Formats: sequence, C-alpha cells, structure tokens
Amino acid sequence: MHLENLHLVNFKNFKQAEFSFSPGLNCIIGDNGVGKTNILDAIHYLCLCKSYFNPVDTQNIMHDEEFAVIQGNFDLKGNQNEIYCGIQRNRNKVFKKNKKEYDRLAHHIGLLPVVMISPEDYGLITAGSEERRKFLNSVISQYDKVYLDDIIEYNKILAQRNKLLKESRSSRFDEEMLQVYDRKMAVPGNRIFETRTLFAKRLVPIFSSYYKLIAPVYEEVDLIYQSQLEGKDFVQLLAQSRDKDFIMQYTTTGIHKDDIILNLNGHHMKKTASQGQQKTFLVSLKLAQFDFIREMNSVMPVLLLDDVFDKFDETRVRQIIGIVAGSNFGQIFITHTDEHKMRAILDEMKTEYRMFYISWDGIKAS
Repeated sequence: MHLENLHLVNFKNFKQAEFSFSPGLNCIIGDNGVGKTNILDAIHYLCLCKSYFNPVDTQNIMHDEEFAVIQGNFDLKGNQNEIYCGIQRNRNKVFKKNKKEYDRLAHHIGLLPVVMISPEDYGLITAGSEERRKFLNSVISQYDKVYLDDIIEYNKILAQRNKLLKESRSSRFDEEMLQVYDRKMAVPGNRIFETRTLFAKRLVPIFSSYYKLIAPVYEEVDLIYQSQLEGKDFVQLLAQSRDKDFIMQYTTTGIHKDDIILNLNGHHMKKTASQGQQKTFLVSLKLAQFDFIREMNSVMPVLLLDDVFDKFDETRVRQIIGIVAGSNFGQIFITHTDEHKMRAILDEMKTEYRMFYISWDGIKAS
C-alpha cells in the first residue's frame, strides 16, 4: 500500500498544497516551523480519521478560514482508493472513500494502516496510563474490528454507569440498574482484556529484537501489561468496588484503568533511562508496532518518521534508516532539517528516494 498524492486546502499552515509521492522513501526537508510535521499529520488523518497531535478537528483549520480539506489517493493491493476528509466549523467532519461518505468512521479504521513515530511519543513514558491505553487501542484497532467495536461499546456503557453514579447523589440509588451495567460492561471488557494480553505477549519479543538492532550496547527491555482483571471476575470486581464508586461518583475498576509498564534493565524507563535510551525504546516500540500490524492486517502500513533523529548520534541514525529502507518496510516519510546529512546517508546506502523542500516561500520537489 502507498499514498500516491496528497492535496491540502486550509489545513493548518497550508493554504493550498499538492504533493506527488514516491512509493518508497520520501524526505521532507525544511526549517523548524514551516509545516513539515503538518504534512505527516495530514497523511495520518486520511488513514485514521484524526490528527495525531490535536484531537479537536476545527483547531486544524487554518486561522480565519471556515473549512479545511485533506484529500489523497492510495494504491491498496492494486486498487485505487480516493480518500476525502472535510472539516468545517460548527459542522460534523465528513469522511469519504471513492466519493461515498462513511456512516461510521470506525468502518474506515484498519483499511489504510499507519504508524507514526514522533517526539510526542515521549508521553508514552512520561504521561499517565491514559496515553499508554491510547497506544494499545491505536495499534489493535488497525487490525481487529471486533476490538474497536468493543472499545466503543465499553466506553458507551462506562459513560452510562458513571452518569448513574453521579445521579445517585441527588436521587434514589438504583442498585438493580447498576448491576445491569456491570453485566453489560463485562462482555466487551473481558474480550478487550484477553486481546490486550495476547497483543503484549506477542509484541515483546519483536520489540526487544529491534531495540538490540538500534542500541549501541546490550540492554534488556520489557513491556508489561497490567490490568485489574488479571485472574479476577470482572462482575465481581465491579460489585466489590461499588461502595468506592458511589463515594467517588465514577467507576474505579475496569479495563479503562489498564496500564503498560515500560522497563529498561528491570527498572522503570521514566526513572532511570537517559534521553537517548528513551528515544531508542520508543523507536523500537513503534517499529515493532509496524511489524505487528503488517503481520495481522496483511497490508504494509505507511511509516511516518517525524523528527526522530534529533538527539541521535549518526551511528544510530544510519542504523534506523538502514532498517526502514529494507525490504520489510514499504512507503516511508521522514522529516529532517538538514538536507546534506540526509542525502549523504541515503546516497551511501544507494536507496531511491524523493526529496521535498518546505519553506515559507513554497514547496519544491526533486
């Protein structure tokens, strides 16, 4: 699978822009702040119906404009797929495939798999558990439609249960209705737990092998999935936490509290790892994500590398480019500020590529 072209109107800092891409390696060169990352984010939009950086759609419209359009043509197993995303202030987002509008955006997820590696990924290490659950959901939803439907259903029931708990403060407590929600939550909740458990178990060895390829010295990395459901009955857990839930006025137990522990040499990454180790960890994790989605979805994801070489020495940069430029990867987009460094590495590897130059004066390609 690869993206053939991209057309932007009023998207972030691009009033209007068109790109024609290589099915292999595409390098986007320019100073900081000129919009290199925005191009990658537009590609992410077309693949997953949302921005990688800003979940509020209207905030991705150019200032003082009323709408934005992102449009691209993908070659998927020899078939053309024209994808259209229209964003308008005070209106619902419109998403189309081959001019036919989706009735549910969830139907698009997984068709065009994508993996983004960005400085924003540091949140996986430094932020709370919600960021790591988002990572789980983003990966698994791209190859498992049942999982995506379960997440949507679980969150819907969770919101209803939380609303009941809040209303119980001002009205008679409906114990019977709460039990109904408990049983309903347990059905998708148990499936989500089982899918996440299997995913983590299968991802770790792939992730570890990539880390060893990139890291300059031997270090042991691990990813441990934590859940309150481990060895427990979900309905019983909800019953046991009912008094606490009543006091807190929200559901304190469930798969919405899951987490992933990220370790280096048996210690938490956040507390002991250097910036270089953290970055190597995150790049390795995302490359493992790429492998996993490719294997499960039978489609080669698009790989987006946004400013990933900052704070890496030249040896690690060469190792990473050497890995992704191999036959195991398909279409790749890389942003960088230094054209000469990129050309020197790519020319040495004899890798075919296309270069785009982004500046305040416009866009050039070679």
